[in-house]
Amino acid sequence: MLYLSVRLTQHFALLFICLTCSEANGDVGSVYFGPNHPMKPHRLCMTHHLVLSYELHKKMEIYRPHKAYPVELAQFHSADYVEFLHRITPDTQHLFSHELAKYNLGEDCPVFENLFEFCQIYAGGTIDAARRLNNQLCDIAINWAGGLHHAKKCEASGFCYINDLVLGILELLKYHARVLYIDIDVHHGDGVEEAFYFTDRVMTVSFHKFGDMFFPGTGDVKEIGEREGKFYAINVPLKDGIDDTSFTRLFKTIISKVVETYVPGAIVLQCGADSLARDRLGCFNLSIDAGNSSISAVDVKVSLVVVLFAGHAECVRFVKKFNLPLLVTGGGGYTKENVARCWTVETGVLLDTELPNEIPDNEYIKYFAPENSLRIPNGHIENLNSKSYLSTIKMQVLENLRCIQHAPSVQMQEVPPDFYIPDFDEDEQNPDERIDQHTQDKQIQRDDEYYEGENDNDHMEVG
Repeated sequence: MLYLSVRLTQHFALLFICLTCSEANGDVGSVYFGPNHPMKPHRLCMTHHLVLSYELHKKMEIYRPHKAYPVELAQFHSADYVEFLHRITPDTQHLFSHELAKYNLGEDCPVFENLFEFCQIYAGGTIDAARRLNNQLCDIAINWAGGLHHAKKCEASGFCYINDLVLGILELLKYHARVLYIDIDVHHGDGVEEAFYFTDRVMTVSFHKFGDMFFPGTGDVKEIGEREGKFYAINVPLKDGIDDTSFTRLFKTIISKVVETYVPGAIVLQCGADSLARDRLGCFNLSIDAGNSSISAVDVKVSLVVVLFAGHAECVRFVKKFNLPLLVTGGGGYTKENVARCWTVETGVLLDTELPNEIPDNEYIKYFAPENSLRIPNGHIENLNSKSYLSTIKMQVLENLRCIQHAPSVQMQEVPPDFYIPDFDEDEQNPDERIDQHTQDKQIQRDDEYYEGENDNDHMEVG
C-alpha cells in the first residue's frame, strides 16, 4: 500500500494519497474473498496502474503505512473480536462454528488467507492518513483501500471486518472538536452512523438506496441520532435510478447547509463506487464525471462556454472546495473496471488535474476494452425518485438541521497521544525468517526526512 503526496501551493500544502499495489508484496489487492464473492480487492491494483498510466505519480511522493496493531483496532472494536480475527484461519474455522456465528463471519464475510493482515493494512492506511492530517503534514489524504463502513464494534458485516472509517474519525477527534462524515456509497453507512449515534462530535451524512429490503435495511430519513447525538445523523434515502442531475443537486444543497451549520474541523468522505451506473450490486444511474457544456452569448464577438459537472466525481470536487482537512476513502464497488475508472478520475479531481478520456496503455488495459475510455455514461434504470419525493426528503433534512445547536463546542482537554508503535529491533530479528515488505520499509530512512542544522525540516520556516 502506498502513500502519495503532492505539493499544491507555495505554502507547502500537501495532498497525501494512499493507494494499493499488490503484485510485488502481497498487499490488499491480492486478497481473494472466494470464486463467487462480489468483493474483488484486485480492483485496487487496477486503480493503482491506471493512476500510474496517467502519470499522476509524477506529482506525488510515495509512502507506505504501518499495519495497524491490535491495540489500535481495539480503540473501536471489542478486544475479543479483534483477537478472534487475529487467530482464525481457513484451516481452523471448522473448529469455531459458535464464534463464527457470534461475529457474523460466513458467506458475506468469509474467512480467507491473510484476513487479519488485510484488515491491518487497510485500517492502518486510514489511521495514518488521519494522523498526517492532524499533524498538518497534508491537506487531503486518500486511502482507496479503506472505506469499509459496515463493520460493527463486535462483528463483521457487508464484506467489512474492521471499520477503518471509525478508527480514522477517532484519530481526527483528538485534534478537531467536530468531524463531518459524508457517505456516497449506494449502501447506507450504518457502521459509522451506529458508532457515533449518541454524540454531537461527529455528524454523519449518508446518501444511499433505501427500501425493497436493500442491504443493510437501515438509513430512513427518520433515523436522526439519539441523546446528545439527536439530529446529528442525517440520512438521505433514495430510490432506484437516481440520475446525475438529481443526485448532485440534492448533494450540494444538503452538504452546503450541513457545513454552514455544523462548522466541522475536518471531513471524511467515503466514495463507494457502487453508486455508479451498471454496478454489479447497485441500482443508480450515476456517471463518473459528466460534463455538459452550454454556450451563452455575451456580445456579438464573444461567447462564454460554461461546463456544468455532475456525477460521482462532482461530489468529490464540491467537498474539496470547502478547503477543510479532508480524508477520502474508497468503499463499495463491484464492477471493478468502473471502480478503477472512478477512483482514478477522483484522484485527478483532488490533484486539480483533468484526465484525457482515452485510457493510456497499462497492465490492465484489456479490462477497459473495447472503448478504452475513462468515463462511463449514465445508466438507463427507471428513475423512481420523483421531484416531489426528493423535495420532501430535502425539506425534512433541512428542518432537522434547524434543530441542532450551531457548531456545538467541547471542553478544552489534553490531546491524547498517538498510539505507541514498537520500534523494529534488529538484534532480536531471526536472520532465518523472511522479513515482509512492511517491516523492510520501516527500516528505510527517506533522504529528505533527517537533516542536521539549517536543513532540518522541523525548523524550516513555511510561508
